[in-house]
Amino acid sequence: MVRILVVEDEAKMADLLKRGLEHEGYAVDLAGDGDEALWAAREFAFDAIVLDLMLPGRDGLEICRELRGFSDVPVVMVTAKVEEIDRLVGLELGADDYVCKPFSVRELVARVKAILRRGRGTALAHGLAIDETRHSAQLDGKELNLTPVEFRLLGTLASAPGRVFSRDKLLQQLYADHRVVTDRTVDAHVKNLRRKLEEVRPGHDPVRSIYGVGYKLEL
Repeated sequence: MVRILVVEDEAKMADLLKRGLEHEGYAVDLAGDGDEALWAAREFAFDAIVLDLMLPGRDGLEICRELRGFSDVPVVMVTAKVEEIDRLVGLELGADDYVCKPFSVRELVARVKAILRRGRGTALAHGLAIDETRHSAQLDGKELNLTPVEFRLLGTLASAPGRVFSRDKLLQQLYADHRVVTDRTVDAHVKNLRRKLEEVRPGHDPVRSIYGVGYKLEL
């Protein structure tokens, strides 16, 4: 299960964020200040951290800098200080994204989901984990041993589970050199990807073919 740390000193806001993220199926831990957050980040493996800028004692900027000294966990910074926006956008402090107060819980959840998909080590629900930096894809904790093209195919499908990707769209993602290949090439890669997924989950085919349109991932 994907595990999120929410660092927020306002109890009401922390509870709202916790419930919003738990609604998406994530496990959520809370920390009320920076020292508690740093202790938790050292002791436990989190997939993402939601970090408020305005914290008692040391602020979120300082905490994020210290965090980056020992962890590359994706961070979404929450701020109400407009003057800090340029620094956050520039990612000077090592944050991966930010939201500015006031914001909806739905927006925050969307930002978290986005960095989980594109993060240094992308964690996805339903037993699938993709780590782009290590070129590693695991299903239910088992390595899939994908070719580079199969890895890009799975990453594209997993970037939006349930969305139908046309063959043309998949071809654009699979070959950076834009070589001329046919639709049958995509079908062949899908067949190989299916086989490797089914080796982990026999009898279950998560790559659905939509006749005349393309493919989608349903884990």
